[in-house]
This record gives sequence, C-alpha cells and structure tokens, in this order.
Amino acid sequence: MPQHIGIVACSAEGAALCYRTVCIEGAPLLGPHDHPDVSMHTHSLGQYMKCIYRGDWQGVGDLMLSSADKLARCGADFLICPDNTIHQALPYVEARSPLPWLHIAEVVAAHAVERGFRRLGLTGTRYLVDSEVYPQKLMARGLEYLRPDQEERAEMNRIILDELVYGVFKPEAVSYFQRVIGRMQQQGCDAVVLGCTEIPLILSDANSRLATLDSTRLLARAALRRAVSHPPVPA
Repeated sequence: MPQHIGIVACSAEGAALCYRTVCIEGAPLLGPHDHPDVSMHTHSLGQYMKCIYRGDWQGVGDLMLSSADKLARCGADFLICPDNTIHQALPYVEARSPLPWLHIAEVVAAHAVERGFRRLGLTGTRYLVDSEVYPQKLMARGLEYLRPDQEERAEMNRIILDELVYGVFKPEAVSYFQRVIGRMQQQGCDAVVLGCTEIPLILSDANSRLATLDSTRLLARAALRRAVSHPPVPA
C-alpha cells in the first residue's frame, strides 16, 4: 500500500493541477485508475495574502502548520505544498510539523541536475523571486540562476495574482512571459523555472524558448515516487 499524500494547498489553480497530476499519473505506477490516498487542506488564499502583504512569514507558517496538523489527523504520511511563494515560511514550520515535507525547490533543483541544465531563469511572484527559496537550493547543487528585473517581477506578480489564481488565462500574459524567457535565454539560461504553480497552465516546452521546469508537476511526481517507494508507518 502506498503512503498517504497530504497536500497543504494555498492557491486553488496550482493545488488543483498538483492534485490532478497525482491522481492521473498514479496509474502507470499502480495500475489502471489507481493512485495513493490523497488528502488536501487549504486556508483561503486571502488569509495567506494578508500575512504576505505585511511580511508576516511566521503567520504564513502558522497557517501551513494548521493545515499540516489537520492532514496528520486525516492519516497523511508526508506533506507537499504546491505553492512556491509560501515555501519561504517552511523554516518556521518544519521543526514543529507533525509530518515530513518535500521541498518544491529541492525537487526542481534535483530534476535540473538530472537533465544537465546549468543556468536557470526564475519566474514567479515578486515575493518568490525576491527570496532565497530557489537560490539556496540551486546553489547547493552547483546551479546558476538569473532573477527577473524589477519591472518584470512587478508585471509577473500582477499577472499571477490578478489573473492566473482566478483561472484567467490571457494571450497577453503568455506573450509577456515568453518575452521575459527570451531575455533570459539571451543572458545564458538553458532552462526556466516555472516558479508559480499556476504558470504551467499557460506555459510549457511547447510555447517557451527555454526548456521549462514545471514546479507543480515535478512536485506531484516526486510525491508519487515517495508514496510508492516508502510503505506507510504502522499505527
């Protein structure tokens, strides 16, 4: 029996893509229509954003820990969070968490090394690309990175929080991300991190000038591998 996956969700579209990936891609590992047990809990994105807007990462961590406690009571064996931005709060959470976590940036960095990439462009909310969430994990594996400039950070942040999290996908948003990725390619990047879990809903290898590292699906697949390779701990 695979381990039970707990999803600490934040924004709906990214969490939904992660959940769908776990369920659909479980079949090749476990058999037709099969996947590990999955439980998900989310506080409203509005609660998270109130903390983020005032720089209260401890408050973000408290919300994540609240979800973690609920998922532990549901029987989850480990946790994932399909939201890159709030990983900034994970250091406040891990020591108090009832369950272990997979770190989304570690998963992406490991995959980048496996594919032989060397210099990654970062995309995501301005809170994410301003942070050290990805730089720390990438540098630990010998990878270089490039952040968007300030104007790009502001516009990507607007697109993500005003459009993508509401399920609004505009051609203009696709074009903007494509231009940013094109500049990153010109500055020596060989792949781009889709560092908001909604970005894979508008960008992929099919329409990007750089190879894409889809943080949402990579995290879901890492969770599947862990669930299948680690048996549940007896109660």
